[in-house]
Amino acid sequence: MSIPVSGSRVKIRRAIALAITTLATGLLTVACNPPTPTPGPGKNSPSPNPSVSNPDPNTAKGLKIGSLLPSTGDLSSVGQPLPQAIRLLIEKVNGCGGVNGEQVTFFAEDDQTDPNAGAAAMTKLTEVDKVAGVVGSFASGVSTAAAPIAARNKVMMISPGSTSPVFTKQAKEGKFNGYWARTAPPDTYQAQALAKLAADRGLKRVSTIVINNDYGVGFEKQFVDAFKKLGGTIVNESKPTRYDPKATTFESEAAGAFGGKPDGVAAILYSETGSLLLKSAYQQGLSQGVQIMLTDGVYSPDFPGQVGKTSDGKYILAGAIGTVPGAAGPALQEFTKLWQQKTSKQITAYLPHTWDAAALLILAAQAAKSNTGEGIKSKLREVANPPGTEVSDVCKGLELLRKGQKINYQGASSNVDIDANGDVVGIYDVWTVQPDGTLKVIDKVTPK
Repeated sequence: MSIPVSGSRVKIRRAIALAITTLATGLLTVACNPPTPTPGPGKNSPSPNPSVSNPDPNTAKGLKIGSLLPSTGDLSSVGQPLPQAIRLLIEKVNGCGGVNGEQVTFFAEDDQTDPNAGAAAMTKLTEVDKVAGVVGSFASGVSTAAAPIAARNKVMMISPGSTSPVFTKQAKEGKFNGYWARTAPPDTYQAQALAKLAADRGLKRVSTIVINNDYGVGFEKQFVDAFKKLGGTIVNESKPTRYDPKATTFESEAAGAFGGKPDGVAAILYSETGSLLLKSAYQQGLSQGVQIMLTDGVYSPDFPGQVGKTSDGKYILAGAIGTVPGAAGPALQEFTKLWQQKTSKQITAYLPHTWDAAALLILAAQAAKSNTGEGIKSKLREVANPPGTEVSDVCKGLELLRKGQKINYQGASSNVDIDANGDVVGIYDVWTVQPDGTLKVIDKVTPK
């Protein structure tokens, strides 16, 4: 999943042709059939079909914002609610005057948690829809495929969830020309936080099992280094256990991670494949007495049910612990209230980060007095960082920017101070799987 997609002209032409055909088909469908209301995202809601609901890029005026997020695929359980946060933000912004005197238009695409689909969708967003900024992607492997397309087309890309450390390195090398940022902190920090959590729990000998892509391998390296510095031993360091994201059976991988009698296993997974792996470890009798440590890739209320229950009806994952980027920004209370009013649902992981990514695109466009990716890039760090008047309300920020004043946006996820590599630093929630299969945040941990 982490292999970048070729940028050849032939493939781009094919992707554009496919996108135009899809868009035309969607418009004809809407013209012939009255639209039906789409349920809000949730585990019982059908996945949205963005190609049908998207507006006509040829008639849309003003700032155009896209999203590239996983409504289907291995990360769909996390990704399905995320576009709704962007819709709510744009609805709020358009209600208080829009950006640069015009309404903001939203184009949503499903990346299917797949680099090939993500690259084709980013090509459509940048070269057909001609958006100025994109919120996404979520999976690091998809962002690896999509980011060069965004940069080539001078479109600002802000990910709410791609946490691989590789993006920091590539940004330092100038690969993205400044057209990349993220509101979720890189796994350099989460790996350190998970290592500290393991040490705080008294674990001495730990194995790792990771999905074999940018996210998993990057996290693994940082975790191994951090845990060893804290005095721990990595049981399978000489032979790391990594699994193919397209695999359907995981007996040997489960044995490789759990078979060395470790105190704990750091499992860096995605939901659909990760649930099968952990179920296999249980069925082979390998996971009993081993502390399972999880991360943001499986932080979903559905995940314990996906792994399943024991023969006596108990959740296999009961007692597992994990980390996830926390949300404790000044705008969180306001966003939570709005989200619950509009959706009647609780806040889930990465919704605040998605809200902030969209907010930064909008505020930077207003600060630049330009509805282009170049304009957004030029003002992104200015609206995110000091100095400037601290604002947590996007409409208040727009009002000040229209008057020519400088702002320092304080987000829902954090203060979203963005460094030269497009990174933010965060704190992490510690969560556990309770006996009834629900997830509960029990603590916070800061990287060390």
